[in-house]
Amino acid sequence: MKTIEHFIDQQAAAEQEFMENFHREHSSFENPLVTVNPYGIAPLTAVIAFFTEEKASVSITVKGMEASGDIAKSFPEAYEHVIPVLGLYPGTDNTVELRLSDGRRKEIMITTGPLDSAVKLPESIDTTAAYMGGKMMFVVPAMGALPAAYDYRGDCRWYCTENITFAIKELQNGRFSIGSPRLLEKPYYTTGLWEMDLIGKIYAEYRLPGGYHHDQFEMEDGNLLVLTECFENGTVEDMCVLIDRADGSILKTWDFKDILPQDAAPSGSWSRHDWFHNNALWYDKKTDSITLSGRHQDVLINIDFQTGKLNWILGDPEGWPEDMREAYFLKPVGDLEWQYEQHACLITPDGDVMTFDNGHYRSKNPEHYRLGKDNYSRGVRFSIDRENRTVRQIWQYGKERGNEFFSPYISNVDYYGEGNYLVHSGGIASLDGITCEGVGSRRYFENKNVRLESKTVELLDGSVVYEMCLNANYYRAKKMALYSEGENLTLGRGTVLGTLGKTPEFGTAAETEYSISTIPDQYHLDISEEFDRYTFHGTFEKGQLVMLVLEDGEGSCHNYFISTSAVSFTAMCVGTFQSSGRQVDFRLNKCGLQGEYAVSLIIDDTKYSLGLTLKIDG
Repeated sequence: MKTIEHFIDQQAAAEQEFMENFHREHSSFENPLVTVNPYGIAPLTAVIAFFTEEKASVSITVKGMEASGDIAKSFPEAYEHVIPVLGLYPGTDNTVELRLSDGRRKEIMITTGPLDSAVKLPESIDTTAAYMGGKMMFVVPAMGALPAAYDYRGDCRWYCTENITFAIKELQNGRFSIGSPRLLEKPYYTTGLWEMDLIGKIYAEYRLPGGYHHDQFEMEDGNLLVLTECFENGTVEDMCVLIDRADGSILKTWDFKDILPQDAAPSGSWSRHDWFHNNALWYDKKTDSITLSGRHQDVLINIDFQTGKLNWILGDPEGWPEDMREAYFLKPVGDLEWQYEQHACLITPDGDVMTFDNGHYRSKNPEHYRLGKDNYSRGVRFSIDRENRTVRQIWQYGKERGNEFFSPYISNVDYYGEGNYLVHSGGIASLDGITCEGVGSRRYFENKNVRLESKTVELLDGSVVYEMCLNANYYRAKKMALYSEGENLTLGRGTVLGTLGKTPEFGTAAETEYSISTIPDQYHLDISEEFDRYTFHGTFEKGQLVMLVLEDGEGSCHNYFISTSAVSFTAMCVGTFQSSGRQVDFRLNKCGLQGEYAVSLIIDDTKYSLGLTLKIDG
């Protein structure tokens, strides 16, 4: 059995090593200790460590390819300086200038390795250094790339070697939150959220029994709204929870099955399993409400934070029950187009709603579904009159670009100020120049000749002031500075909070005719252990009966059904975790288990003893 060390444990050991080297060598300003990629997952970063005899403040400048590409940061007075270096270029000798408050200066050369081949470089970028103001465009992939950040020239100045997923969100403390790369359930439900900084250090992992997907929102008090689900309910992507930032416990839960009918007016991608497909959330303090995006019902809904009751619905009312249309749907005023299978949502300071209208199918009526080659996507802004329950469309961008900007899945918008918006069309896919039908990640699995693209645009007062095209699909784009105003690097071990919960058990084990001590090689069984779970990897035929059995030696058994059914996901928002062939991964959480267990695997009518004993402390 293979043991997999948690990233936080790996990083704690790495930090201890470079700090011991630092203290042992008594590194001075004239001869500082330089550690490249100190936390193992961000190759274009470094730490410079040194002592000064007197307290001094430090300023650093990472030199750009030209002066406009310089990245500068100042750090407060101290005797011991552990300086995070961000914005290095790949595959080159980078010049970093250090300046002390006592007037001393020093230049350091930091050599980085070549750019990982999975990092895509822009096919085109059109903007100015003045407009970007030193900020970078971060993109988180849906398929075929790694998370990365690009400057105004399109040079990659940061990337992560791990498949951190979904929404990258800045936090009040200067760090950011993003989905853990630890998969919980396919297609893309991960164990929870990471709180990390851009040097790659993970400060916390917040685990959830239903995993994390798509989006999160930091409340004013620091607690986190997170999208999740309950797998035992038989549905996915239809719950939201409030997590206590201090200990990872769940403070509040909203189950959307209590709010909406599951079979009303489905979108073209609807399924009973994934009936709502909640892909975004936004908390509005002024109204104490949460706005949620339900792709598979073509609606944005707004619920009361305290009670969970429905306030309003924004979307095409066709096919919905009459009583809901009258009670909750906002009535259109003026020239307005409804959004279809939208992604991302936000509330502007004056209460307007913005979303990315993917436009997939662009109708509630299958007879009027529109093909991708005839379709378009757009960023759109709606003004809502809550008292009169009306909605007016006041801005859009993307429709005029037709199918070359069409993204049937993923994508986002952002608001910087009046007239200054981001519109990210992240899921463009074509084959031989013809727009593909359906989501790009699925088409690419079927045919590697499918061309994946994303186009990220920013507008200022109606003019395009930024456009970047990348040859991959990216879930979201986010413009951020590399160095935040808040905290950048705090030494010390990260923490793992919350719980993965108990793995659901099957009532009884399947009856078997044979019992064999050795499992055949054809099943390619492989087992790995993490501190909070085990993963059983195997290759099985579709629909084959497979069960995992744990026996404690006192006649008590824990039985787990392992599904080998082929699953078709109608919304493959992240294809990163998909495996080829008939590989099946079953994850057994340690939560709720304690003691020693002999492990067997039932395959069809045969029980195989794995000759393995699991020792779990509980």
